[in-house]
Order: sequence, then C-alpha cells, then structure tokens
Amino acid sequence: MSIITFTLIVLFGAFIAGLLGSLTGLGGGVIIIPMLTLIFHIDLRYAIGTSLISVIATSSGAAAAYVKEGISNIRIGMFLEIATTIGAVLGAIVAVYTSSHLIAVIFGLVLLLSAALSFKKKDQMILTPAGASKMANFFKLNGSYPNEKGKKILYGVTKVIGGFSMMMVAGLVSGLLGIGSGALKVVAMDNFMKLPFKVSTTTSNFMIGVTAAASAGIYLERGYIDPGLTMPVVLGVLAGAFVGSKILVNSGTKVLRIIFTSVIIFLAFQMIYNGLTGNI
Repeated sequence: MSIITFTLIVLFGAFIAGLLGSLTGLGGGVIIIPMLTLIFHIDLRYAIGTSLISVIATSSGAAAAYVKEGISNIRIGMFLEIATTIGAVLGAIVAVYTSSHLIAVIFGLVLLLSAALSFKKKDQMILTPAGASKMANFFKLNGSYPNEKGKKILYGVTKVIGGFSMMMVAGLVSGLLGIGSGALKVVAMDNFMKLPFKVSTTTSNFMIGVTAAASAGIYLERGYIDPGLTMPVVLGVLAGAFVGSKILVNSGTKVLRIIFTSVIIFLAFQMIYNGLTGNI
C-alpha cells in the first residue's frame, strides 16, 4: 500500500471516527484508537499519541464557541484543570511502562463505562447560589449561563473536593488511554458539583484539550507522535465532528446514539479480546 493510499484511508476512517464521536458525545478518540490498532495494526502507543493530538484540535474548536456564548464556566474549568493535568501526566508516564495488552483491556472497559454513562439520565435540577458550599464561595466558582431565551440562569456549586478528586481520575484515564474522558468529567461536575448539564458538558469540552495537551507532551518526548499519521487523523476528525454537529441539530438523536453507541460497545469488546489474547 502506497503512502498516499494509506493517508486517504486513514483520513476517511478519522472522518467516521469524528462523526461517531460527535453523535455519541464520547469524542473521536474512542473510535480512532481501535481503528488504528485493530484495522491498521499500528502500535497502541502511537495510536494513543495520535488520538491525543486530535482531541486537542477538536476540543479547541468547539470550546471557543461555547466560551463565546458564555455557557462554559472558565473559572471552574481552570480550577479543575489542576487535578486533570496532574492525573494526565501521571497517566502518560504509567502508560509508557505498562504492557500494551493491559492498556487495551483497560481501554475496552473504560469504553463500556463511557457508553453506559452517556445514556444515564441527567438531573436537570439547578442548585441556587444560596445552596453553594463554602469552598465554592471562597474560590468564586458559582456562575450563570444564558438559556434559550437569552435570560441568565444563576447556579451554585457544591462538593468541590469530590469533584476535584474525580477530575484527577479522569485525567489519569485520559493520559493512560489517549481519550478525552469527557464522560467522567461530566459525571464529576453533574453528580458531585451539581452543575447544570449544559454547563458541565461545555466546560468539560473546554477542559479536554488542556488535559490532552498535558499528557501529549510525554508521548511526544518518547517519540510516540508521528506527524505523518497525525495529520490525516486530525483533519478527518475535525471534518467528521463538524458534520456530526450538523446532523444532531437537524435530526432526532435517540436512534443515532443507540446505533453508534452499539458500534462503540462492539469495539470495546474487540479491544478487550485482542488485549487478553495478546494481539495488541
């Protein structure tokens, strides 16, 4: 296979990954890594390094729009990034010295967990600033966001320590597996800190790129980021995520999420099987 043919195939595969990741809300990394390892038989660590770069690119594009609209809570994002960055660096270091077979099994298990969490019913009850914890008031983490009519909705934040601890776990998973761990971040902000769902998802998207950048430095230093592989993946994922966002706006999402999450579950079992049998 020539380099041009390989590049075009990877570009198309990354487009599908970005499309599926956008429609399921799990990000393109959950498709990119199985695609590169199972189909193209690329070393798992190179696949993780490539995925991290694509996560940075897609997160940067979407995060800018959400910040401009005033939905993301930048103060919470930067505060929690302390935890996710520490976790991401530790995860990347652990990944370098961990067997690729074990990483593949862990990746599959995390994929199953992320798929399950994406269907978890979200609590839309908003905590008022009056119910915020003392720590949230001290760090000025409470905020507001505009609703569909442009009216500002005030909200408070609670259980800051619990959310901070969960973010360190999310960062560890991101650095170890090369995915954004957006599902785990949203769980931390939803279930622990009681942020409105719209705020938690957009703030998570803002954080994902920073988390990936922290761990990507370790993979770059170890030589696990190949520009020739990264370029078509980044371009394909960006295009797929853009198309996926348009589909979500103009069509029902329930059936699409079921179909594409089923694909992710299938890939999860494939990663676990190939990890246990030593094929990765």
